[in-house]
Amino acid sequence: MRIDILLRVYKRKSIQVLPLILSLIMVLFVGSHTIAVPTKSTEILWDTYGVPHIYGKDNQSAFYAFGWSQMQSHGDLLLRLYGQARGRAAEYWGEEYTESDRWVLTTGIPERANSWYNAQSSNFRSYLDAFAAGINAYASQNPKLINDEVEMVLPIKPEDVMAHLHRVLNFTFVVNPEQVLELSKQKLQAGSNGWAIAPSHSASGKAMLLANPHLPWSDLFLWYEAQITAPGIDAYGATLVGIPVLAIAFNNNLGWTHTVDTYDGWDLYELTLADEGYRFDDKVRNFETKTLFLKVKRKDGSLQEQPLVVKNSVHGPVVVEKNGKALALRVAGLDRPGVLQQWWDMARSQNLNQFETALKRLQLSMFTVMYADKQGHIMHLFNGQVPVRSFGDFKYWQGIIPGNTSKTLWTKIHPYQDLPRVVDPKSGWLQNTNDPPWTTTFPTAINPDRYPPYIAPRFMDFRSQRSVRMLAEDDKISFDEMIADKHSTRMELADRILDDLIPAVRKYGQELGQKAADVLEAWDRQANADSRGAVLCASWVKQMDWDRMFSKPWSEKSPRTTPDGLANPKVAVATLEAVAAQVQKTYGALDVSWGKVFRLKLGNVDLPANGGDGNLGIFRALDFAPEGNGQFQAVAGDSYVAAIEFSHPVRAQVLTSYGNATQPESRHISDQLQMFANKKLRPCWRSRSDILAHLEERKVF
Repeated sequence: MRIDILLRVYKRKSIQVLPLILSLIMVLFVGSHTIAVPTKSTEILWDTYGVPHIYGKDNQSAFYAFGWSQMQSHGDLLLRLYGQARGRAAEYWGEEYTESDRWVLTTGIPERANSWYNAQSSNFRSYLDAFAAGINAYASQNPKLINDEVEMVLPIKPEDVMAHLHRVLNFTFVVNPEQVLELSKQKLQAGSNGWAIAPSHSASGKAMLLANPHLPWSDLFLWYEAQITAPGIDAYGATLVGIPVLAIAFNNNLGWTHTVDTYDGWDLYELTLADEGYRFDDKVRNFETKTLFLKVKRKDGSLQEQPLVVKNSVHGPVVVEKNGKALALRVAGLDRPGVLQQWWDMARSQNLNQFETALKRLQLSMFTVMYADKQGHIMHLFNGQVPVRSFGDFKYWQGIIPGNTSKTLWTKIHPYQDLPRVVDPKSGWLQNTNDPPWTTTFPTAINPDRYPPYIAPRFMDFRSQRSVRMLAEDDKISFDEMIADKHSTRMELADRILDDLIPAVRKYGQELGQKAADVLEAWDRQANADSRGAVLCASWVKQMDWDRMFSKPWSEKSPRTTPDGLANPKVAVATLEAVAAQVQKTYGALDVSWGKVFRLKLGNVDLPANGGDGNLGIFRALDFAPEGNGQFQAVAGDSYVAAIEFSHPVRAQVLTSYGNATQPESRHISDQLQMFANKKLRPCWRSRSDILAHLEERKVF
């Protein structure tokens, strides 16, 4: 055959093959950037910060690998948490867990977990089965890496996973035993910052998202960072240890975070006891009563069996009974078992419409949703299973409610369309720092008068005001500026009140007071490790009567500039002088540095801290516990952080403050704490090439 004929044949075949080659390239490109291409095997690629990047050949395999990875990173903790969720912790580990078991069994967590598991779709049940199987397989293959104290919890069943989820969400976050036993609706030590920035307010013209939950640095509150890639999903984020899906996440098209909102989804009802029952609508009703048996391990290893009588009224279980009175607990959403499927589908969504379709199921009991996407949309949703109450404002429902009438007994929750929500506000930004939804943006986009008065209170604290100040005073925020703002330790309260306090000291103060004023005047008004004056200011605020401190209380008409002024300048000065004397005595100097007093300690790591109490108006929130010798150790606050810009490709930086593992001998306990102390985030490795370039370990199934 002639050469020219051969060339024509070659060209014709090349033209026919070219579309096939291009289509294959496009499949690979799209698969690597949005939806994962199926693989023949399942593997975990562990990066050098102990983050598992899971590649599942199918969804079940991905869940299996996620169960395996959680055991490798947090096995001892995970098993202890599951043992508590069974209501058998006292049986396993002794009487210190007795009250925990009483709470779990009285509120019906194990029994309801079984029904929740059975209520899942057959597909999602298979995912939960796989997650539990991954946990058990790791334990079976690595018995020496599991503490003997917790191995009796094995094997794990999928119902245990549901029980843990149920305990965490409904009976820790929505309501916890401390609130009930102390008869107070005071929130647990939990909070968050969340920002969504629209293209109009972004220096790059791309939407940005800041995820920044604040939780205790221990127990069931620990975040676990991971990436999950399987057919239909490629999401990066974090979840609480023991939860089988990502709770805060982003993909190449969208992302969301949660903040603890001002949600009230529970009530205590005081029952009027009569004839072994209780009065309800002028009739005497009998309790539904059952006797359970609580096993408690004694110090000699023997088991003591204690009867636990559980009484239920129409309101819910009786949780307090003494002096002839009984209180019954009612919690919203106990008939809504689909939160795991909802979170999973949120992570699989590719646009706002798909995302809201998942949200509208209202399976997540509480938490604000802050959202941003590649198309430039931002959204804030006051999410929660909010009871439909027939009357009363938010304050009324914070008290103990009369339980003798059906007029106070709520039975329904508000549908999605009733919840405060804003999409794409004129401001170009949204924020929530655990304040009510009314202050999520300025000019205000949600009118509280259009909602029932019980749905949320009305206030704006100093951390929220600091958050809004940083967003509103910068016309265009860059990705780097967003990260710098995230690390801000400036005290909004100090900016507000020192212009009143210092002149008052100059007028009324004695010699020590004048020295204290000198320190406060020279201070940078931040809580950085080297800030001098922050200890003095924070100590003074702690000793002041907050309710009587200000001459101008907080006002809805001036939400960003009140409270302000000193109600009693002489008392404020006398308090400062007393505090100054104590600071001088304890630390030897009035201008002791913040980092000398407040520390970051984990394992053998001991570093000076920066950040502090959000009530002071510090955006970088940290809570400390006294440690002795005048020092305080961080125990809660800034935990998982993700800063995301929806550019192409997506730009992201992350940090898990305390590290991504708790298993003894893991190199990832506290390995990120130095970055935390340095106000640094780390690159988020999501592409396979980046992960392989920072590979620590590979596990193939």
